Amino acid sequence: MDRFFQILAVILIGVAAFFLWKGNADAAFASAVFGAVSFFLSIRFQVKARLKLQEEQKVNAGRINRDETT
Repeated sequence: MDRFFQILAVILIGVAAFFLWKGNADAAFASAVFGAVSFFLSIRFQVKARLKLQEEQKVNAGRINRDETT
């Protein structure tokens, strides 16, 4: 999912550059904003996946430590 938002961000920034080149500042601004939102959504999904992985590692480490003491 994060790769999708990264690709979408690049496309939208390209569209914003096109609109800016054509002189349509309003459309360029809107495209740039949506591109930035897509970029930050991709970062959010990456962080969420990383936190989930860390939580799973903590749970698994707790199980290993518990099994060693019994």
